[in-house]
Amino acid sequence: MSDTDNRLPNGLTYADAGVDIDAGEMLVEHIKPLAKSTARPGSEPSLGGFGALFDLKAAGFEDPLIVTTTDGVGTKLKIAIETGRHDGVGVDLVAMCVNDLLAQGAEPLLFLDYYATGRLEIDAARRVVAGIAEGCRQAGCALVGGETAEMPGMYTDGDYDLAGFSLGAVERGHALPYLDRQAAGDIIIGLASTGPHSNGYSLVRKVVDKSGLGWGDDAPFAKDRSLAQALMEPTRIYVKPVLPLMKAGLVKGAAHITGGGLIENPPRCIAEGLKAAFDWDSWPMPQVFQWLAETGGISDHEMRRTFNCGVGFILIVSPENAEPVLAELLNAGEVAFVCGQLEAA
Repeated sequence: MSDTDNRLPNGLTYADAGVDIDAGEMLVEHIKPLAKSTARPGSEPSLGGFGALFDLKAAGFEDPLIVTTTDGVGTKLKIAIETGRHDGVGVDLVAMCVNDLLAQGAEPLLFLDYYATGRLEIDAARRVVAGIAEGCRQAGCALVGGETAEMPGMYTDGDYDLAGFSLGAVERGHALPYLDRQAAGDIIIGLASTGPHSNGYSLVRKVVDKSGLGWGDDAPFAKDRSLAQALMEPTRIYVKPVLPLMKAGLVKGAAHITGGGLIENPPRCIAEGLKAAFDWDSWPMPQVFQWLAETGGISDHEMRRTFNCGVGFILIVSPENAEPVLAELLNAGEVAFVCGQLEAA
């Protein structure tokens, strides 16, 4: 007897309440090959169980500390939903988590996602998860599972929200920052961002409203790109070029420049009695930030504490290590530059 035959006269089903179990199962089938493509030593992504196992010994660790992070994408999702540009926000989700792991000197190992929506649209969800898998490949971590929650009444049709969770590890004694090794005169190296990344988008959307431009209009700050295309550029993932420098002991501290910008994030990796002294003229302000500041009438201080202003990640290194670190970053294809130094607070 089929499930349909088991339905009582006038009886309700979960589908009647707005939850499509069949769609959820179909999405899982789409996700399985994406998860498999992210497999790495220590993990064999296999969806469907109640939890995921990870073998730290197989990953090459001897005496590791576990490091965990969680984050979301914020109101950048509103632009994705309004424009149908779902492909890059999964990369954003991974980046916001794994770059935080990196700031602790940790190697990203595994990732889980939470996708919540009012009505599951398989194509949009598949594109989001494909972006998550791409982010995991860029970071070298395994997509081992997650949760898809269809909650009619909590979200309107078409809306969705994302949360990510990542786990990493670092050998005992090697977690950053090395506060006791920092000194005035240490060099701050900046790694270029790809744009606002995933921070400050409530203000970005306010500026766009003020500008009178539509998402499909040409971006005033980017040639041959629409406003949506330019503002939806995914967050850069810095793991592969930076982690080897950390493992080599060349980095004393690092910060992922997220909410709070270049004002609030650097102090999180700097020893008491020291402060970051940025040379604000040492790198060109990317045009997207110039446009946001001019169109929104935003002060320099407000820009610097809201956006990354072109610097997505910073490293603190000894003066003698600045040149070799810069050389390695440039060889890895990064845009990197000296942007300041530590000085007495």
